[in-house]
Formats: sequence, C-alpha cells, structure tokens
Amino acid sequence: MTDKIIPPFHLAFPVNDLTEARNFYAGLLGCPEGRSSDAWIDFDLYGHQIVAHLAPSETSIASTGAVDGKDVPVRHFGVVLSMGQWEVLAKSLKEAKVKFVIEPYIRFKGEPGEQATMFFYDPSGNALEFKAFKDLNQLFAK
Repeated sequence: MTDKIIPPFHLAFPVNDLTEARNFYAGLLGCPEGRSSDAWIDFDLYGHQIVAHLAPSETSIASTGAVDGKDVPVRHFGVVLSMGQWEVLAKSLKEAKVKFVIEPYIRFKGEPGEQATMFFYDPSGNALEFKAFKDLNQLFAK
C-alpha cells in the first residue's frame, strides 16, 4: 500500500426512522452530524460522508454469503480502522450490548490479509462491518 491520500467516499443508504439513525450513528458510533433535513442526515464516519435517507420501503436485512465459515451479510459497509481504533470500538459496542451478526474476532489468522472484523446491523437493518489489518499493507493481499 502506498502513502497516497485517499479521498473520502460518499454513501447514501435507506433508514426507517431518522431519530433512530441519529441515535445510532451520532450517539452509539460517535459520528459527527453534518447537514440534515426532514428527509436525510449527513454523518462523518471516520472522515467519510454517509447519508441516512428516510426511505422505509427500501430497508431490508441483507442476504448472507459464507466467508471464513461465517454467514456474512452480502450488502454491508464500514471502515478499515487502525487496530487500536478497532479495539476501542469493539469494546464500546460490547459495553453498549450491541447484538453482533458476527462477534469481533480475527479472520484469516496467520494468512495474508489477517484482520480483525465485526458485523452488526443498524436499527433499519443495514449491515456494517468494521475491520483492522494486522498489516495494512496486506489490505489487498491475495
């Protein structure tokens, strides 16, 4: 991995309720809130812009696919954190009694791309994955 500057991504996703989304993203995950209206809210997810749009008819639980012996939600998003950030987030989510789809664990242990990962749903059924690599240079290792 090179030392290039990575531009922030933008992701818009549907939610059932903006108050629930605000409580989850700003409250639980600590994402600063940006602009908002009565139909959407911008959040800063570790420097990336995510936008919760009120669209209850668009929300659903994602189907899953097998990865490393686990049922991983196929449609999901999240951020690659430093190992320290990941550990702090995992601890705070456990303390908040978040129900994990996949509990925090180390995936591909001892193999290229070894990583810490965890999956959970927001209140609208959007799956999130947060991960951290033992060696970030192996982000795209085969």
